[in-house]
Amino acid sequence: MSTVPASALDQLFREARTIKAWLDQPVSDDTLREIYDLAKWGPTSFNTSPARFVFIRTREGKERLRPALTPGNVEKMMTAPVTVIVAYDLLFHQTMGRLSNKPSMQTMFESDPRFAEVTALRNSSLQGAYFMLAARAVGLDCGPMSGFDNAKVDEEFFPQGHLRSNFLCNLGYGDRSKVQPRNPRLDFHEACTLL
Repeated sequence: MSTVPASALDQLFREARTIKAWLDQPVSDDTLREIYDLAKWGPTSFNTSPARFVFIRTREGKERLRPALTPGNVEKMMTAPVTVIVAYDLLFHQTMGRLSNKPSMQTMFESDPRFAEVTALRNSSLQGAYFMLAARAVGLDCGPMSGFDNAKVDEEFFPQGHLRSNFLCNLGYGDRSKVQPRNPRLDFHEACTLL
């Protein structure tokens, strides 16, 4: 397998930025479907695929989300073409008979709700990361956010109780004139160990 071109690595990683200001340019339904159709192929444990994505694009939807946000995130969300609630389904195991080559795992998750919740949270986090890379791959910018009240989001959007919010991510075309200088990252020797 060959590596992807350097330009693709730039688009996905080196030149990609967390965006906080947005151009007034819509994101089509087809683009959102394309992002999901790429991201769904990322691996999860036992192919559990617990992530669920709620795309908020209307003013009414954003007003429902507004009370849950910290003040510093309100304008970013209100001006983004799309805000995605990346959530996880505590009943993900109900699809394992169709998705997994180990459908017997369904019983294990049903009998251990704490293990199911940890699995759902961890794997929905992975799927959220795949989702952001897929969005960048199709030319969108991302602005992930964790400054919000999960309980308020869950009460407003997931009253049935089996879905829980993980994080939020704004999507659209970023206003590059308002991007701040990149913060540093840890060097290999600071974050990695070779054994």
